[in-house]
Amino acid sequence: MVGFKNRFMVMEVFLNPNREYLGGTPLIITQFNVTKAIKDSILVNFGVCGLATAMASFDIKYVNPITNLCIIRAATEDYEKVWSAITMVKNIAHVPVIFNLLDITGSKRSCQSLALKCEESKFEQYKLTVGDQLKPDEPKRMSSFLDRIKASKF
Repeated sequence: MVGFKNRFMVMEVFLNPNREYLGGTPLIITQFNVTKAIKDSILVNFGVCGLATAMASFDIKYVNPITNLCIIRAATEDYEKVWSAITMVKNIAHVPVIFNLLDITGSKRSCQSLALKCEESKFEQYKLTVGDQLKPDEPKRMSSFLDRIKASKF
């Protein structure tokens, strides 16, 4: 049995810090939003042929709208193309964003351990930031995201 060689990119998404002052509805990072933005960037920067080759194993495996952390899978041959297209994404749904690469791993296990560490520390930081305004359902939602990583369902 031959396994496909993939790279997993653990990334965080920084939203526009002035989004509260711009009005309108705030952006909630979803798998659909991130996928569409990256595919559009690949299409613009590498053309239809580049998009077709990159989409062979490209997938958004995990997105957390609370901490804005996502895990992106790409083939070993195309991960640099996907990575460069991600750095050129400037907005998602007309909201300015910046992608920050935390790590690139070659296995699910190392990606899983890194994502757990990042998620736990980012949620602690999030709790300190929002303070008393923490919604009662957010710790439960966050634990479901952590369980999803622990169960390796990404």
